[in-house]
Amino acid sequence: MRSVLSSASEALVLLIRCLVSAYTFITLPLYYVIQKPWRVKANYSTLRARPLNHGEDDFIVYRSVTKISDVHAKFIQDKLDTMEKVFCSAVSQHKNKPALGTRVIISEEDEMQPDGKIFKKFLLGGFKWRSYTQMNDEAENFGRGLRELGLKPFENVVIFAETRAEWLISANGCMKQNMPIVTLYASLGDDALIHGINETDVSCVVTSQQLLEKFKNILPSTKNVNLLIVMEDPLKPLELEGYGDTVRVRSYQEVIRRGHEASKSGKFSGVLHSPKPGDTAIIMYTSGSTGAPKGVIMSHQNIVNAMLSYTDVGPLYKNDVYMAFLPLAHVLEFISESLWMLFGIPIGYSTPLTMTDESSKIQRGCQGDASVLRPTIIACVPLVLDRIQKKIKEKIEEGPAYKKAIFNLAMEYKNEWIDHGYDTPILNSTLFKPIRAFLGGRIRFVLSGGAPLAPETHKFMKTTLCCPVLQGYGLTETCAATTLMDFDDNSWGTTGGPLTCCDIKLVSWVEGDYRINDWPNPRGEIHIGGSNVAVGYFKQPEKTMKAFYEENGRRWFRTGDIGEFTQEGFLKVIDRQKDLVKLQHGEYVSLGKVESELKINSLVDNICIYADPTKMFPVALLVPNFDQLKNLAEKSGIELATIEDVCNHPRRQQMEQLVLKELQKHAVKCRLQKFEVPQALTLLSDIWTPDSGLVTAAFKLKRKNIQDHYQFLINRMYS
Repeated sequence: MRSVLSSASEALVLLIRCLVSAYTFITLPLYYVIQKPWRVKANYSTLRARPLNHGEDDFIVYRSVTKISDVHAKFIQDKLDTMEKVFCSAVSQHKNKPALGTRVIISEEDEMQPDGKIFKKFLLGGFKWRSYTQMNDEAENFGRGLRELGLKPFENVVIFAETRAEWLISANGCMKQNMPIVTLYASLGDDALIHGINETDVSCVVTSQQLLEKFKNILPSTKNVNLLIVMEDPLKPLELEGYGDTVRVRSYQEVIRRGHEASKSGKFSGVLHSPKPGDTAIIMYTSGSTGAPKGVIMSHQNIVNAMLSYTDVGPLYKNDVYMAFLPLAHVLEFISESLWMLFGIPIGYSTPLTMTDESSKIQRGCQGDASVLRPTIIACVPLVLDRIQKKIKEKIEEGPAYKKAIFNLAMEYKNEWIDHGYDTPILNSTLFKPIRAFLGGRIRFVLSGGAPLAPETHKFMKTTLCCPVLQGYGLTETCAATTLMDFDDNSWGTTGGPLTCCDIKLVSWVEGDYRINDWPNPRGEIHIGGSNVAVGYFKQPEKTMKAFYEENGRRWFRTGDIGEFTQEGFLKVIDRQKDLVKLQHGEYVSLGKVESELKINSLVDNICIYADPTKMFPVALLVPNFDQLKNLAEKSGIELATIEDVCNHPRRQQMEQLVLKELQKHAVKCRLQKFEVPQALTLLSDIWTPDSGLVTAAFKLKRKNIQDHYQFLINRMYS
């Protein structure tokens, strides 16, 4: 029976191929005239950057050839050189336009699942919008309210909350009073949170009602804190008791009210302490993948110059809509939202729990945020795009064989014609329409940053979402700005050309065998120099001196990443010094590169590659996708009820061998070298969260912690 179905599917696909070939032959002249593929292909290879020297030394410097935009030029002309001025400019331009939107939560209700379990789900309404004028009034009143509560200019204020409208308003309120904000990820563990609060000597923490309980545990360790400001939950009453006699707890709305009353009385009116370009705007804590989080000091001019360089990349339109869900404590999200405000683009706030119709907190029959908002722009980290890709592939695999065959044919057809400079509008509006609907159906482009995006994921998402997926490269230390792909860039696995705010220097790293004279392209450690490079690390002069330096009047940052420049001026991030391990026979294994390739496999939820320099091969610690593992195990007669069964199962070793074989097949498809492919694997039932100490708040691996935690298992794999 199965062979009959397979034959029928093959026959159907063959018929479709014939029909598509006939259609292509007939319509190609029309598409040639309308789409002008020769121009599109010419844009693919347009020069994005040029070298300023020719490698006579052990380094080579590249600079963007892009002209600055009219918006960028006007900001320079008008001397809008602080974030407070940028914010005021946006408000004066867009006044009563919708600025920040929050989904209305009507209620939280119990919902019975098919297996009999009961989960809490949200019944949601539409988006409620603040205009630019309303947002500005709220920010001004928040800043005045802080002054009423005793805070002064230049006094640090911690914002420790999930991404929401009040986060951004609080930040702008602080900047209006020249109070530097200290950003801490909402997913940080207690130790990292205490470290950030104590190191910056803050007395005031702005947090959310959801996170308030944490402070009952940490306040004894944060002696300077005497004021907690709480962004309220829309459904639950706010309890202000239980935080000690020396700590005041005030609601966000009370601070706004105090500021409004101060404004009416003439007290603290206007901006009393307008920041200067060199003043500290943000102390942004990194996620801490290699140790305690470091506070990166960003001046107002650092952030403004980084943000304006993004205006040079491509067009933004008045009817664009942005969906925000990444942490605002992440520099990519903060820069993005500031940029959209500049252009009057509405920002609708979402969460991973409510983003799509299938998200875990969405009640049956209720639409997810993307379906209601219908955004045209989103910013993602590769982890999110990897998961979307896996979900799409799982749905295709679960369907009939003929649907899978048709989907694969469509992907092959579209990618072939894109390479020739054509688009496929009929495929986009038919077969790929349901995939686009997953994110609202109107996505115009996706920004990706924060970590390397695997080329396979990059290509897959661009093809199925029918829009550019613009990968960028930047760090907290460069205010998220270094390179970004433009709309004409059709490459995979690159991060685009340099932005106009900085130069990029490749420095030969002889130990890793990366040199600027390598053929066909120069390779070396990436150094970034420009007006976007941060001031340094807060209270860490030694680390600042090691990572930052001045040269010819320009501030530079040593990234530790290894890059390669293509002939067109695209930067490819190909390695990281700290991730490179030399094996017993002299081969170098890039742990991050191997992980990014294997993570695409549907069996993988998370993975850490470990390589012992005294051995001949790497090994893998793998947290599996339980549904995919269960399906694989059932084919071999192994039954699994829960993820916990994995570690205690009598046939665990057999499962590990099955998964290892699948990963090794996948590694061959990804063209990994034999010495890069893990030769042993351990399945884990642990879920790696920031609270476990095994990943950072941005879900980057903490390699040393993972090695220490699982050393016994690593030893077992090598034995």
